[in-house]
Amino acid sequence: MDITNKIKQLKKEKNAIILAHNYQLPEVQDIADFVGDSLGLSITAANTDADVIVFCGVHFMAETAKILSPAKTVLLPDPKAGCPMADMIDAEGLQALQAEHPRAATLCYVNTTASVKAHCDYCCTSGNALKMVQHILKSHDEIIFVPDKYLAQYVSAQVGRKFIMWEGFCPTHARILPEDIMRARGLHPQAKVLVHPECTPELTRLADVVASTEKMCHYVHDNEATEFIIGTEIGIIHRMQKENPSKYFYPASEKASCPNMKRINLEKILWSLTDMDYEITVPEETMNQARGAIERMLEIV
Repeated sequence: MDITNKIKQLKKEKNAIILAHNYQLPEVQDIADFVGDSLGLSITAANTDADVIVFCGVHFMAETAKILSPAKTVLLPDPKAGCPMADMIDAEGLQALQAEHPRAATLCYVNTTASVKAHCDYCCTSGNALKMVQHILKSHDEIIFVPDKYLAQYVSAQVGRKFIMWEGFCPTHARILPEDIMRARGLHPQAKVLVHPECTPELTRLADVVASTEKMCHYVHDNEATEFIIGTEIGIIHRMQKENPSKYFYPASEKASCPNMKRINLEKILWSLTDMDYEITVPEETMNQARGAIERMLEIV
């Protein structure tokens, strides 16, 4: 029996589902039950009758799945699959910033640990950050926006308001340079340029479309264009090509590969289901408080 069939058999025996983020390796995306963005996957999993969630992503994503499915067992096939941006802020640092700005509402990007989410008023995604900010500004003059300074800057420019920001960023998106976009445009002059809001302002200004991973996938499917330059982690191109076989996708930069997103493979998924490793746990109080920030977001969007 090959490894794919072994995984499918174990999945059935343990009533498990496999979630794969858009940036995962092609082989991981292909065996997954669901492929998508981190919060969308966690919401989808919560609405299934699965007992076990195998989350092929990074640590904060698996934590979010556990927060939304506290009764399910959540496994992360590689415990070292972390997120540098999420690791750039901790609860103590956030609380110190909040003490300096006691009247500010705190909005955290979903790319944060459970312990950070637990100290926030609201959560947001790259796809709904603008809507969340517009809602919060109805009742607050100040917003603490953590941890991604580039997402914060992008939204700040949209609403014409300054935020209290954290100096966090995604190293993978920061590797994509304006010169990369210009070079790709020179090679593919008819292509639409799609850029993720985790990229620098210099990059988002060059884009035809600035969008989250899910919105990128919808855009390339619905748009009549046949060529696209993709300014985000290159793993997403596998899904785009699979869903749109007659269209052409070009990475803005081959350097935009997240090493943490590439840690999980079929062998690690098999081992994870075999040994039920590595289980994600979150203290109950932290989980409840973090869930509050997510639920307040979902009530708005």
